[in-house]
Amino acid sequence: MTTTGQRGAVEALLHRTLAAHKSMFLATAGSDGSWVSGVYFTERGPHELVLVLEERGRTLKAIRENPEVSLVVSTGSPMEPFLQARGTAVVVGGAEDELVRQALVAKVSEAGPFLATPVRAVKVAVPRWRVTDIPNGWLPGKDFGA
Repeated sequence: MTTTGQRGAVEALLHRTLAAHKSMFLATAGSDGSWVSGVYFTERGPHELVLVLEERGRTLKAIRENPEVSLVVSTGSPMEPFLQARGTAVVVGGAEDELVRQALVAKVSEAGPFLATPVRAVKVAVPRWRVTDIPNGWLPGKDFGA
């Protein structure tokens, strides 16, 4: 497969995997130490994810202290395609908060009741992904960046 063809295959699997998942694992590190949370998300293309977090939660506190995050999009089985990345998280407000909420509930309808609780909208910029598909020989995974 050519480099261009391989990049296209990696990008296609990245898009399919993001679209197939409603939640991911988000890792943060702040003054309370490191922490991993399961969160609902939606994608705005391959390099931006949006989500909401509990206003008084450990994850949001850590992001405010240190915006660098890591994430995994996976079923939990290493034999199914999965995504890993590092990114930068930013808490958003105002009109952007409302856009994030609308986008999230459009993909994850069951998140609706959660949006009625004290939550804040967050954007995560993801410059580079690691896309792994062990059954198809992508171990180590393939990098996909902007």
